Amino acid sequence: MFFKRSILSVFLFSSISFTGFGQGFLKASGTKIIDGQGQNVLLRGIGLGGWMLQEGYMLKINKESQQYRIRERITDLMGPKQTQEFYDAWLANHTRKIDVDSMKRWGFNSIRLPMHYNLYTLPVDQEPVAGKNTWLEKGFALTDSLLNWCKANKMYLILDLHAAPGGQGNDLNIADRDPSKPYLWDSEANQEKTIALWRKLAERYKNEPHIGAYDIINEPNYGFSNPEEDKNGTQEKVNAPLRKLMVAITKAIREVDQQHLIIIEGNGWGNNYNGIFPLWDKNMALSFHKYWNYNDQASIAHIIKARDEQNVPVWLGETGENSNVWFTDAIRLLEKNNIGWSWWPLKKMGVNNPMEIKSNTNYDALVKYLNHGGNKPKDSNVYSGLMEVAIYSRLENTIIHRDVIDAMIRQPFSNETKPFKANLVQDKSIIYAVDYDLGKNGFAYFDQDTADYHTVTNKRTAGNRGGIYRNDGIDIAKDSLQYEKYYVNHIEKGEWLQYTVKVAQKGNYTLKINAAADQSNGRITILIDGKTIATAVVVPNTGNMKKFATFEIKNVPLKAGWQKIRVFAANGGYNFSYIQFIK
Repeated sequence: MFFKRSILSVFLFSSISFTGFGQGFLKASGTKIIDGQGQNVLLRGIGLGGWMLQEGYMLKINKESQQYRIRERITDLMGPKQTQEFYDAWLANHTRKIDVDSMKRWGFNSIRLPMHYNLYTLPVDQEPVAGKNTWLEKGFALTDSLLNWCKANKMYLILDLHAAPGGQGNDLNIADRDPSKPYLWDSEANQEKTIALWRKLAERYKNEPHIGAYDIINEPNYGFSNPEEDKNGTQEKVNAPLRKLMVAITKAIREVDQQHLIIIEGNGWGNNYNGIFPLWDKNMALSFHKYWNYNDQASIAHIIKARDEQNVPVWLGETGENSNVWFTDAIRLLEKNNIGWSWWPLKKMGVNNPMEIKSNTNYDALVKYLNHGGNKPKDSNVYSGLMEVAIYSRLENTIIHRDVIDAMIRQPFSNETKPFKANLVQDKSIIYAVDYDLGKNGFAYFDQDTADYHTVTNKRTAGNRGGIYRNDGIDIAKDSLQYEKYYVNHIEKGEWLQYTVKVAQKGNYTLKINAAADQSNGRITILIDGKTIATAVVVPNTGNMKKFATFEIKNVPLKAGWQKIRVFAANGGYNFSYIQFIK
């Protein structure tokens, strides 16, 4: 509880200092987004990816992973009735008031809702009367509930059409696209339905200031001029169909709603604005998306240039899927340039988001079958596994990664380190290696491989190679012999971990270091409050890298109260599990 209380106070302070909710509608004022009081608004938000629209990777499904194909395939395994039960449970459990309350408490002031059009209206080929629109209450009711939770927390809700009728590009999972059917871009019926949906949404929410903006088409990615070679539109020079549709959507919105900010996205996953300018409305903002590149001024130069030339605000509508180091660096860069942001996503099966949805044995078997084939799982096991995942998507059943939240809310503005756990040291106390301090690389720990920059380097590096427990640069593995036990691995020379501990009683202690090594080259140096108390101690060869044993460092003086212990790799090549303190 120590950690929870101390870090919460920082989050609440951040919320008051940077993200207060003003009265009235958000609107564009030159290059700023302002509220009804004329105050600059810096949006700090998260997208609810995976709720209305499941992208397969969020569920560990990598083959035929558009939502419609996942649904078809599980229907083949357990039938339509039980499949519908799962999707109903998923929508009911994934996002609830407790999620919004928590986001507010952690320090966020906005939410981006990735909408699937098929929760609001029928696909064009299923309409009973061609050219007419059947409106479905499900999507609107879900949106109304989310809006009410945002209102209660004085947060902005940004509506994002993530899956447009027909699909807006060749990245099929993003828009749940069925490539056997007409695209958004080659179907007038799909375009008319998209326009009509936005008009319907604007009619419904025109008087709602807690709706922050309409993000009208997520990540268009289609090569209009050369669709064979430029599939995702990154090289597109004209973008005429995209501009035409966005102008038409804006016109339909403005027929019923003059107040809401309209956000547009360029081609090529939101970044290619060739041919889009000049802008056609006085209350607009530009969105761009940023993944896996460096967090320097050059990485946002293109959108800063567009902002200044068009005299229009800019918002980073989607980013994430990286390490805490990357998150902290990106947010510091963005806010220095007065650019608000929305991270991606709030929760999924994975460690690099605020909440992690846990898996289960039956679900793992289903994923293995969907990805690789083999023996078909029993329908009862499929049902059990999926319903358990739906229950695990509830906030109270997720793993909350407070290190991720800390990296987004506190660390961009502070070099201070904080204990990851209470770390009270008494006789025989154990502190696990993976529970090193919260804080930036170089302050709470030091690791040489900290983030993924593969769009620049053409080399994928994950930060934490194990992808479990925490999302810093430190590499973590799970001990297969002990349930829920983790250790630090891939330790290199010069790397270190810091532990802020509270010692109950002053005295000399023996540190029992639990480690594993397949050679005798490893060396550990121990520092306490910056003072070296043991230098280059040999890490014994235990026989292999998974066979852990303890060795001792004796006569370590510890004062009563708080102090910082740093475990420094004078030479790497070992795995590190825990320190035990013997008085």
